[in-house]
Amino acid sequence: MTGWHAPETLIARYADGSLPDADAWSLEKHLESCASCAGRVSGAVRATAARAVLADVRDAVLAAATPTPAEAPPLRTPRLLWAAAPAVRGAWLPAVLLVALGAVLLAHVAGFSGARPLLLAVAPVVPVAGVALSYGRHADPLHELAASTPSAGLRLVLTRTAVVLAVSLPLLTLAGLVLPSPGGPGAAAWLLPGLTLTLAALALGGWLGLRTATAVTGGGWLCAVLAPALAAPDGAVARHLSDQLSAYVGGAATQGGWAAAAALCAVLLAARRTAYDRLERF
Repeated sequence: MTGWHAPETLIARYADGSLPDADAWSLEKHLESCASCAGRVSGAVRATAARAVLADVRDAVLAAATPTPAEAPPLRTPRLLWAAAPAVRGAWLPAVLLVALGAVLLAHVAGFSGARPLLLAVAPVVPVAGVALSYGRHADPLHELAASTPSAGLRLVLTRTAVVLAVSLPLLTLAGLVLPSPGGPGAAAWLLPGLTLTLAALALGGWLGLRTATAVTGGGWLCAVLAPALAAPDGAVARHLSDQLSAYVGGAATQGGWAAAAALCAVLLAARRTAYDRLERF
């Protein structure tokens, strides 16, 4: 906003239809970010002969949009499935199963002692990747249509994020519980870091775009956890990975830090929520 407000003469000409198209479009663009002028224009339009017509149109739209009690239940389920479906189709769901089953097979078939630390290192980026793969043109053939609806933007992103978390969190935590524990963090120690990374990706997505933000957060986590363990001079990757995870996710103080970071990311996301109204819209 620049502090400029539409003069009364301009509003009056817009209301009676005598304002040139270019000026009318400019005024309408201004109304998107100025509630004061929008209210004045609305009042001016209602004062014209168009008021009765607009009232009839409003009543017709509300009547068509309000389902009867018999219609409401069957309508909500398809809408929810339509909103959530891209979050669980494609390559992401098989990837989650591969991570969980792969860790179990490494531990119980191959006898790899570092299977649990490896799972705990990879698990926080799985929901982050799921969020990236569930929203955008690459994920939804009807993305342009969905992005133009009132339910689009952050609301749609959060719906699909909730589905991703609902699938990945219990599955990966269960896989961690059945793995042998040589020490180090518990099977659920990755949950707060995973939630924080997901919220951080959503918050950064308002500036960088969702896929870039998830690459930054997920890639940063993997580099921070895996790189020191893989570079261990004695070759004891599993032990060094367990030590890294203990430092990053072990202990009440560390988990409290992750909880505070998650709350901060949630605040940033709320502050940037309108950015998703324009994100990948076209």
